Amino acid sequence: MSSELLINVTPSETRVALIENGVLQEVHIERQAKRGIVGNIYVGKVSRVLPGMQAAFVDIGLDKAAFLHASDIVQPQVADDTGQAAMPRDIRGLVREGQLLLVQVVKDPLGTKGARLTTDITLPSRYLVFMPDANHVGVSQRIESETERSRLKAVVAEFVDEQSGYIIRTAAEGAGEEELKQDARFLKKLWAKISKRKQKTRKEGRVYEDLNLSYRILRDFIGTDLERIRIDSKLTYQELLAFTDEFIPQMTSLLEYYPGERPIFDMFDVENEIQRALERKVMLKSGGYLIIDQTEAMTTVDVNTGAFVGHRNLEDTIFNTNIEATQAIARQLRLRNLGGIIILDFIDMQNEEHQRRVLHSLELALSRDRAKTNIHGFSALGLVEMTRKRTRESLEHILCSDCPVCKGRGSLKTVETVCFEVLREIVRVNRAYDADEFVVYASPEVKDALTNDEFHNLAEVQVFIGKQISVQLEPLYNQEQFDVVMI
Repeated sequence: MSSELLINVTPSETRVALIENGVLQEVHIERQAKRGIVGNIYVGKVSRVLPGMQAAFVDIGLDKAAFLHASDIVQPQVADDTGQAAMPRDIRGLVREGQLLLVQVVKDPLGTKGARLTTDITLPSRYLVFMPDANHVGVSQRIESETERSRLKAVVAEFVDEQSGYIIRTAAEGAGEEELKQDARFLKKLWAKISKRKQKTRKEGRVYEDLNLSYRILRDFIGTDLERIRIDSKLTYQELLAFTDEFIPQMTSLLEYYPGERPIFDMFDVENEIQRALERKVMLKSGGYLIIDQTEAMTTVDVNTGAFVGHRNLEDTIFNTNIEATQAIARQLRLRNLGGIIILDFIDMQNEEHQRRVLHSLELALSRDRAKTNIHGFSALGLVEMTRKRTRESLEHILCSDCPVCKGRGSLKTVETVCFEVLREIVRVNRAYDADEFVVYASPEVKDALTNDEFHNLAEVQVFIGKQISVQLEPLYNQEQFDVVMI
């Protein structure tokens, strides 16, 4: 499978697209004014302890207080009477209000929620992840060779001391001792710099900022099967060349400067794909389609046969549509960066073998997703429940905001509904106040409906209250807006 990265850079925004076999699979967007903060390290001040939630709110200098759960707090282990390591379970035994803590962001603020924090600090590099509060060596499970795992562990064990441990990343497979030593040396220097800043800091604030998107993408894609990385900014290209020369030499040859007059995202149809990724409906090649709805609690995906009628029988038509849908669902989850709880409503299948094959197809389709996913099989209602790890905002939340008319409901009151609300409001105001005449200001659609000859209700209300009612056009009002004014 051929893969390449496209990096589009402007002074205020960086966008990265992952193309696999000519098809857009992932989009990463970072705006200078709203940079993601995952990986950043802060000195935070505990502003509130919540025993009922076993958590604390921590002020790290952002608009919203961040969230720190008791399970994300690392404390020195103390042995109890049995010799077992004992650790306070109650949040009140772990932190106190006003306390300064060194914390790291593990999840960006999402919607109305603040950032999620941990005191288990980690610093990633090319081959290693540095853990200042550990003194052991872990190895990525993706390195399968026991011989290689043992070799890497033996090499890295030499760098471990009482106040530092390491996780060996997948990209370290085949790396030499000198390369691993350079990584360990770099990470220890970086940690020393962070520790020094922490000691000088007497109030909440940032002490370390993770790399920007262009650098982060290169670091995170080490070891993946990339053919090339195209960058449309000469300055960013030169900066990334210097970065890869020093830290990731094996990726230097993949970098290409794209000087074309046609925008790089237009050349690969990325712009159109991004627009399509914001729509509810996703068409399948067979004629079937998906309906994707993202809500606060979960994301639902509904599979429909649509215009696909099949060639044999109904059961085969349903099965083939569901198999095709698994590929589209896996791509859409990555492309839209949908996370949390996801409910998949496949077309009902009576054949258990078909259900098993659809689940297997879904697992295979999700195997290339770098975000962790868990599939829980078909429920009693025939729904597939799954989760996908979410650490940043979805594409829709980055690019869109709630509709100012429907306020995120996704629907408007009908013109008829608004007309009856107007009539009820007139009667209510008439009972509360003494007025000789009423003027209704409404949107074009509502005015036309109220004054339509077929709509007799306005005349009936005039007779009922015994007063004149006139309707005036207010072109700037949306369909649900109106005012009833007394004269």
